[in-house]
Amino acid sequence: MSGHSKWSTIKRKKGAADAKRSKIFSRISKEIQVAVKEAGPDPEANPRLRLVIANAKGVNMPKDNIERVINKASKEDANLHEVTFEGYAPHGIALFIECLTDNNNRTVSNIRSTFNRRGGNLATSGSVGFMFERKGVITVADNGYDRDEFELEMIDAGAENIDIEDERFIITSTLEDFGPVRKKLEEMGIEPENAELHRIPTDTKKLSKEEAIKVMRIIEEFEDDDDVQNVYHNLEVTDEILAALDA
Repeated sequence: MSGHSKWSTIKRKKGAADAKRSKIFSRISKEIQVAVKEAGPDPEANPRLRLVIANAKGVNMPKDNIERVINKASKEDANLHEVTFEGYAPHGIALFIECLTDNNNRTVSNIRSTFNRRGGNLATSGSVGFMFERKGVITVADNGYDRDEFELEMIDAGAENIDIEDERFIITSTLEDFGPVRKKLEEMGIEPENAELHRIPTDTKKLSKEEAIKVMRIIEEFEDDDDVQNVYHNLEVTDEILAALDA
């Protein structure tokens, strides 16, 4: 199940989209708080918390930090709630933005301001959501596994696509098969580097390098906002565009 991975062209590689370490830890801390509020501080009884903790370990978040956030969230009434925004960047690129916030007015104001300042526009709910599919994306380091056998196990568990990039397996599944694929990895004694639900565009749009860079700049500004957890888009990102951004 090889081939060109949508994941690699739609979202910059893990660690590049959230370049700042503090931003990564802040994002995960918020996810932990929401998970604890939703179903309690025990990872064994809280699948969402268990998944977030695994992702925290995948980005080398210290164990003490994780435990501190869990303890704080279990003792305090976390006011964070999830909110999403839809809109368009310049040149008609669709954006779907996921946020966790304790102040909805602040978040709405910041999102609208960035759209306006960068030449985009905030749209109504449902305007671009249909352009994305909810998918499970799991990253597993290739630690010398028999690749054919590994792929067969993942396919049997419900994996939709498997790509190999930078000595890592990028496993994509439907929303429904995300849990079974994760369970199979647990049974195999394999701990993923990252396992999350993402919004994958059903189709991507090509722009010139100059146009694409303008779009990526607005995406980066959204990602730098403390309330923003994820930004999804349907821009086709090439190596040339990434090189220009990092220059």
